[in-house]
Amino acid sequence: MTRVLIADDHPIVRKGLRELVAGEPDMTVAAESGDGLDVLRLIETGRFDVVLLDIGMPGISGLEVLQRVRPNFPDLPILVLSAFPRTELAMRTLKAGATGYLNKEMAPEELVAAIRLAMCEPKTRGRKFAGPGAAELTTAPHDLLSDREYQVMMLLAAGRTVSEIAVEIALSVKTVSTYRTRILEKMKLKNNAELMLYAVRNNLRAGV
Repeated sequence: MTRVLIADDHPIVRKGLRELVAGEPDMTVAAESGDGLDVLRLIETGRFDVVLLDIGMPGISGLEVLQRVRPNFPDLPILVLSAFPRTELAMRTLKAGATGYLNKEMAPEELVAAIRLAMCEPKTRGRKFAGPGAAELTTAPHDLLSDREYQVMMLLAAGRTVSEIAVEIALSVKTVSTYRTRILEKMKLKNNAELMLYAVRNNLRAGV
């Protein structure tokens, strides 16, 4: 029996997911939660075969839950659910360790198929995938950035100065300046103005 943890802050969404999972003879809802910190506690103290994780959770985001969980639970299948089909969010979620990135508009049977795919052994277990509802995944320049570089990039794109960023993320001005140089080189941009334009054109925004 596949034990599923449902994590979503909307009760009506949790109800729908619960009924969907309960309708499968080989699946059961082992626990559910609407808070990111509680999800962390459940994963650390419980036993689950698959986690359905909403990207926009209160307390801490689904992305942060994923980043905290992965070091201790590298083999736990985690399917991230999101209302955003944006390519950059899907790429960063998969990069953070999600097994799959699924849009909430997908058909019920597609979600069930995704759960089964995440549980397949031995060849497909751990394979990263995006469901039919997600944007087509292609590598963009900002996908080459580390999480810290991406954070600095978004702050620069928001008009922050190097000094302001240094204070905000508790790094030295020299370190932030080094990040800025590395970001511009990786993305083949010349200055902050081009970086801001890139962010606008690609509909990038901080957070989820």
